[in-house]
Amino acid sequence: MAQIASTQLLLTPNEMGMADKAAVVAGESAFTLMASAGKAVADAIMTRWSKHSVLVMAGPGNNGGDGFVIAQALLQHGWPVTLAFMGQIDVMSEEAQAHAKAWQGEWQTLSPTQLENAELVVDALFGAGLSRPIEGVAHDMLEAVAQSGLPVCAVDVPSGLDGETGQVFGVTVNAELTVTFFRKKPGHLLFPGRGLCGELMVADIGIPVTVLDELNLQTWENNPELWYQKYPWPRLDGHKFHRGHAVVYGGETMTGASRLTARGAMRIGAGLVTLAAPIKAWAVYATALTGVMVAKLEQSQETEDFEELLLDSRHNAIAVGPGAGLAGFERIRTRKIALTALLTGRATVLDADALSAFSEDPQILFDAINGPCVMTPHEGEFMRLFPDINNSPEINNTPEIKKNHPDNKLTRARLAAKQSGAVVVLKGADTVIAAPDGLAIINSNAPAELATGGSGDVLTGFIVGLLAQGMEPFDAAAAAVWMHGEVGNDIGAGLIAEDLPDHLPKVLSTFKTQYFS
Repeated sequence: MAQIASTQLLLTPNEMGMADKAAVVAGESAFTLMASAGKAVADAIMTRWSKHSVLVMAGPGNNGGDGFVIAQALLQHGWPVTLAFMGQIDVMSEEAQAHAKAWQGEWQTLSPTQLENAELVVDALFGAGLSRPIEGVAHDMLEAVAQSGLPVCAVDVPSGLDGETGQVFGVTVNAELTVTFFRKKPGHLLFPGRGLCGELMVADIGIPVTVLDELNLQTWENNPELWYQKYPWPRLDGHKFHRGHAVVYGGETMTGASRLTARGAMRIGAGLVTLAAPIKAWAVYATALTGVMVAKLEQSQETEDFEELLLDSRHNAIAVGPGAGLAGFERIRTRKIALTALLTGRATVLDADALSAFSEDPQILFDAINGPCVMTPHEGEFMRLFPDINNSPEINNTPEIKKNHPDNKLTRARLAAKQSGAVVVLKGADTVIAAPDGLAIINSNAPAELATGGSGDVLTGFIVGLLAQGMEPFDAAAAAVWMHGEVGNDIGAGLIAEDLPDHLPKVLSTFKTQYFS
């Protein structure tokens, strides 16, 4: 996957440091790389803003070195620049010292009073690799910047933001523009970081792409470049059975959820969809659905009837959970239906009630996963199914970065996938798709309008529909999540879940034209 879409790779701060070192080993000058980084930020500032009085806050590390380059470039273009430095030049890296000494103006000690005459703030205090809470004058300065309402351009990340987790070390600022280098970091896409970076710009500073070959990178930003070549378009010589037959289990009371799932599966291309419904609700489903077949599950033998339905090997993908039910006997039935689906070894999507039904003994569920499986929990369902994840030593360990921020969504999703043996889609504004082998994708195209009842049920339908057509679970989950976000963007304000399947064809047509014309 890395060879297919290296531009979508995400580098942790540690991996970015290794990429920098590899670039130097390959013959790039650290001094030149820093000069290119600072110039890229200065160019971005001059492109975005007219000439302003600028306060450049430079910290004690390489981010501060970038700050000196930025200040010098702006000064040379006639911008009024105040440079506020926090640190000691003689303990900076050689390249940072060289750029600091090349600064042709004066520099002052960092102080909130410097904001009085500023119209724009350049935040070059701390980069993405910060590993402890900000204290002292830097803390006071960032608080003052946040309260000032001045526009901020952040270098790499807003100071105080963890580039690996997207979490905040006590205090940070809201940037209007963030300029990072070579590749994005997970913290740029994971909330709250994504909401703090403003417009995100990735600058090419001369690091050769070949350095990526030396790193064992496992995280991407979701984009069709990752999976478009595997997308299952209908064949001219094909028929509906070539496109798979998805089975959706429908609950007895919340009938709308599984109907949305079934419609989602059909819209994304499953050749056939059968909704298996308890006899008490069969008439509701049969009346409401036209292109979807509705199978009866007789009262008191729903599990047996469901098992019999699945004896047909052409039913190659199964979705259980939306509207399945958790009240009283429903909980037991939902568990049995989910385990019956998993027993087939066929591609299965588990969502909503099919996850919460196992909250008391999740290992029973994990032990039953013996084939392709995708689980799609939101945060509440995730905590019920993986209550021990936040106490994992892989999160609560040294360095401080992990101790202070157990809410590392990327790590939690990876641990859950490894523990369960399923592809885990940890939903939210920054949905993470994680595979048991450690591969992970962060989605960044979802609009706020998708936060509405039934939206996740449609996503389950998209995933099971792609699985029915033969897509592998990790790719199917990534493609479905991206399509879900694009449809949400296309609909915009006023979106309700029922809109999502009907607007998918437009997004699919645009996608097909862009990647296959």
